[in-house]
Amino acid sequence: QVQLVESGGGLVQAGGSLRLSCATSGITFSIEVMGWYRQAPGKQRELVAVITSGGSANYADSVKGRFTISRDNAKNTVYLQMNSLKPEDTAVYYCNAVYSLKVWGQGTLVTVSS
Repeated sequence: QVQLVESGGGLVQAGGSLRLSCATSGITFSIEVMGWYRQAPGKQRELVAVITSGGSANYADSVKGRFTISRDNAKNTVYLQMNSLKPEDTAVYYCNAVYSLKVWGQGTLVTVSS
């Protein structure tokens, strides 16, 4: 059974930091390209960071230089370190396999106050 469990969200002031985690089970994590997505109120879900099985990362322009995606294949977990947070980063954040989407988890809410 596939499970994606996101955690680490919360309320933070602009300029602050958060570290999100996504624990996975039921997938062949080590070979998957993993991504972090976010969905802001009233907007479509967008992909903000991607990491290959080998650890190469790419980012949306909106988060480049502020967010860092990483993974621990031994723990089947992907992380998102978010620094210099802005109010426009407020969203529910999800992880998923980029090229073979699984059932979405519940996400973790990040709220950035100005």
